[in-house]
Amino acid sequence: MSLLERLQKEKNTDVVDSKSQKVKKPQQIQEEDPFSAIKAKIYNKIFDEIKTEAFKNIDEGDGEEGLEKEITAIVENFLNEENSYIPKNERQKIISEIIDETIGFGPINPLIQDSDVSEIMVNGPHQVYVEKKGKLVLSNVRFKDDQHVMHVIEKIVAPLGRRIDESSPMVDARLPNGSRVNAVIPPLALNGPTITIRKFSEKPYTVKDLINFGTFTPNVAMFLKACVEARLNIVVSGGTGSGKTTTLNVISSFIPDDERIVTIEDAAELQLRQEHVVKLETRPPNIEGKGAITIRDLVRNALRMRPDRVVVGEVRSGEALDMLQAMNTGHDGSLTTGHANTPRDMLARLETMVLMAGMELPVRAIREQIASAVDLIVQQSRLKDGSRRVTHITEVVGMEGDIITLQDIFIFKQYGKDEKGRIMGEFAPTGIKPKFMEKFDRSGIILPSDIFTP
Repeated sequence: MSLLERLQKEKNTDVVDSKSQKVKKPQQIQEEDPFSAIKAKIYNKIFDEIKTEAFKNIDEGDGEEGLEKEITAIVENFLNEENSYIPKNERQKIISEIIDETIGFGPINPLIQDSDVSEIMVNGPHQVYVEKKGKLVLSNVRFKDDQHVMHVIEKIVAPLGRRIDESSPMVDARLPNGSRVNAVIPPLALNGPTITIRKFSEKPYTVKDLINFGTFTPNVAMFLKACVEARLNIVVSGGTGSGKTTTLNVISSFIPDDERIVTIEDAAELQLRQEHVVKLETRPPNIEGKGAITIRDLVRNALRMRPDRVVVGEVRSGEALDMLQAMNTGHDGSLTTGHANTPRDMLARLETMVLMAGMELPVRAIREQIASAVDLIVQQSRLKDGSRRVTHITEVVGMEGDIITLQDIFIFKQYGKDEKGRIMGEFAPTGIKPKFMEKFDRSGIILPSDIFTP
């Protein structure tokens, strides 16, 4: 959908108050300020201009930047014709607000464009939090009312063919820049419509970036690169917001360029730079509740696509069984993430997810599948100072009786905080050599002899 089509759709987009069921047009959503009447007239003027051939030519030629210039010119001309004195700073504020409302995403548009903001949380119209450098901060951004928030949600989901209303009050979507969006509206959201936006860097982080951030060390990066090249099956484990997807993205960058990679995600977040990548994304059910395509469906289908590697953004449910079977049947070198606080917890979660597949398997059989499929668990955490670090790199050794045995290869040792409250520590080897070293030898991979020496 072009920018012009978005604007034309904007003209006809209704915003519904879930309590009063009154419909308001975008230009009727007004903040109680001294310039509300002028803004309403400007909106109408812009929407009249949309119909002209000149606007269409701008959209096709210069895109968003051209539209911004044209809208700025319309606002400036209108304000000059009104002959009312408006201070320069207020005039610029009006222009910015009009641009944000017409071709942006309203009050949160500046936050979306702010590179320091990694997450945006709209908890109703009067409370917007952001995450900066791992810390939650209350911003000074406000919406006019519930209808204003609903209007922005509609702008996000409409171009994607998604819908949100009382019969379907939750939606997952994606912004044009790739940011992930979740929206929940009343009656489920009691504080008013909520929006949660997880932003992703337009330029993917590299292994050097994560080393500079302190996520892991050069030696750990070298070890992980060797593990990927030796086709080990790796699970990146961590809590919400711990940076699992970023780490998975970096680990995926170690996959050789001559291999066919199939990625499977709920919402496409991975940014692989290899040439031969096939991206698959799930599909929600339609209005009738039919037509949903799940991660499990895509994992099964991916195995028929002759992949060298299968990368699943996150396993949450029964697809874990299909993923484990793929790892055990010739699709070595597969990668995925999962929610868990420790490597041992990740194994327990995998057991639970396999049971969710509906297969009545004995626990020992499930554990044997896990032990033979998964080679390495990379545990990531968001620490109290907001930093994101890999805390354990753990080998899945095998079975002893009914228990899966693990051994830590590298661990992060915390030893205090500096004067600024930042956590200090070091990522060090435990002195244990992994049992899968023979796979390195078969692949011709040679690591420094002291890499596992404490």
